[in-house]
Amino acid sequence: MSTVDLTGQVALVTGGAGGIGAAAVRRLAKLGARVAVLDLNAAGAQRIASEVGGIAIAGDVVDPATMPAVVKQVEGDLGRLDVVHLNAGIGGGQAGVDDALDVERYRKLVGVNVDHVVYGVCAAVPALRRQGGGKIVITASLAGLAAMPADPLYTLTKHAVVGYARAAGKALEADGITVTALCPGFVDTLLLGAAKEEFHAVSFPLLTPDDIAEALQTVLGEGAAGEAWIIQPGGQASAYRFRGVPGVAGRTPPDVVLGRA
Repeated sequence: MSTVDLTGQVALVTGGAGGIGAAAVRRLAKLGARVAVLDLNAAGAQRIASEVGGIAIAGDVVDPATMPAVVKQVEGDLGRLDVVHLNAGIGGGQAGVDDALDVERYRKLVGVNVDHVVYGVCAAVPALRRQGGGKIVITASLAGLAAMPADPLYTLTKHAVVGYARAAGKALEADGITVTALCPGFVDTLLLGAAKEEFHAVSFPLLTPDDIAEALQTVLGEGAAGEAWIIQPGGQASAYRFRGVPGVAGRTPPDVVLGRA
C-alpha cells in the first residue's frame, strides 16, 4: 500500500454517508485531508463528517445543479479542492432486456451511476486546475470490465464509467489532473441486498468497504491517467491491462481524435 500524505489538502466524497463512501472518508481524513461528505442522506453525511472533523453537504447527485454548487461550497468553506472521489452509485434492480422496462428506475440508475460522474468531473476540473492539478477517483466495478448477466443495466452504467475515466484521464493529464477508476469485485454493502445470503451460502469471499478504502489510497499514490484498478478479495489492487484494438497498419489517427489538437 502506497504512502500518501494529504496534509493540507481537501477531499470531496460523494455517497459518503455509508458503505464504501464512509470508509473512503475515514481513510482520506486519516491521510491528513479535510473531507467534505456529500450524500442524499443528510443525517448520515453529518454523522460521518462529524466523526472526521469534516463538513457535510446534503444533495442529490442526479440534479445537474448539485455538483457545481457543492464544489463552490467546498472551496468557500475549506479554501480549495484537491481530491474528488465520485463514489455514489446504485444497483439496476431490473433486467433491462425485455419490454417490462421501468423507465423511471432506469433513468435514476443512469443519473446516479453515469450522469453524476460527468457532472462531478466537469464541476471539479476548474477547482483542481486552480491548485495546479489533483486527483479524481471514480468508483466503478468489475461489471465495468466484464459482463454481469444478472444485472445488464448496472453493467451498462459501469462500462460507461470505465470508458469515460479512460478517455477523461488522458484528456486531463496535461492539466496535472489524474482520473482513475476503481473496479472492485463484490463488496459487503447494502447494494448486495438479498444476494448477500447467497454469497455466504457458497462461502464466496466478499470485499469490505475498508478494502476499497485501502485500494483508494493505493490508487492515489500510484494510479496513472485513465487507468482502471481491480480489487478482489485476498489480492492487491492492480491496474487492469487492456488489450487494445487493432489499428490501421502504418497509420496514426489525427491529433484531433487523440486529444492533442
